[in-house]
Amino acid sequence: MKTKKLAAWFLSLAMALSLAACGGDSQTSGGETGDSTTADTSGGDAIVLRASHSCAISHPYQLGLEKFAELVDEKTNGAVQIDIFHSAQLGDERANIEDLQMGTLDIAVSSTGPLGNFVSDYLILDLPFLFTSYEHAHAVLDGEIGQNLMAKLDDIGIVGGAFWENGFREMTNSKHPINSVADCAGLKIRCMENQVHMDAFSALGMDPTPMAWSEVFTALQQGVIDGQENPIAVIYSNAVYEAQDYLAITNHVYSPSMILFSKPVFEGLDPAYQTALLEAAQEAAAYERSACEDSEAEQIAEMEAAGLEVTYPDTTEFQAAMAPVYEKYADQFGQENIDAIVNFEY
Repeated sequence: MKTKKLAAWFLSLAMALSLAACGGDSQTSGGETGDSTTADTSGGDAIVLRASHSCAISHPYQLGLEKFAELVDEKTNGAVQIDIFHSAQLGDERANIEDLQMGTLDIAVSSTGPLGNFVSDYLILDLPFLFTSYEHAHAVLDGEIGQNLMAKLDDIGIVGGAFWENGFREMTNSKHPINSVADCAGLKIRCMENQVHMDAFSALGMDPTPMAWSEVFTALQQGVIDGQENPIAVIYSNAVYEAQDYLAITNHVYSPSMILFSKPVFEGLDPAYQTALLEAAQEAAAYERSACEDSEAEQIAEMEAAGLEVTYPDTTEFQAAMAPVYEKYADQFGQENIDAIVNFEY
């Protein structure tokens, strides 16, 4: 255990130094565009747009943005370049959203959780066990329901590019394995600043504690919190398993993400470049989602091999315990809207 804690301390230090020292990675790539829109640069310097995300450099967000940057380069013949900043170098997700509104940041990839603080309609996506599978989530978000949600961003000064993905959320802690709802009682778990999430964990008997992601690793090491919950890609890429002993695969919430553009910046671009950005965002979505989903089993196995105890509780009991959350928000979200997602045929 001492070795594990020492390793975690060095990892935490390295992550902190990385945040302080790393700059953005400018992504450039040429190539044929096929039938997609191509915007030609008629001389002059390239337009450089900054793209931010809060996850580690190995997270699918980074991989998705690298693919996006490659596609934008191809579609604009190099006229538009994307400079990528990872690990919250330009702020956390909420700060990125606010910067997009002000036009001081060009592009961001964010989970939809923080968006609920700006457009309350997005909070419906945080209901526990709303989606039963990745296929279910993709069908809903890529269809009319998702497009209607995306259109609402216009009112807050943001242009939605496409729904990407963070994955189904799981629970980790340092106290004991989670095999039932009873095992959740009293656990102080870090969650996002999202009331639906907080209500869901309270329904399990947990003590939900909102905390900036940049503070979580140290808080876990020091025992300020007992655990946290996130998709596997986040748990793995941030080495959360170095500071935790137990992982429960609960799939309690599906966490969509979005690639977002600053409306003031976007509207200042040539229409051909606007089209190129939107096309690239949509095309990169499949790549980012695959990177997220295809790596999960391997990442769980690696964390288990590193000493993390993994459990697979029956989630039927968890769904029953969280059912009151649906009752609480039925009027706010509209029961018909909830039913449209839950019963969506795909």
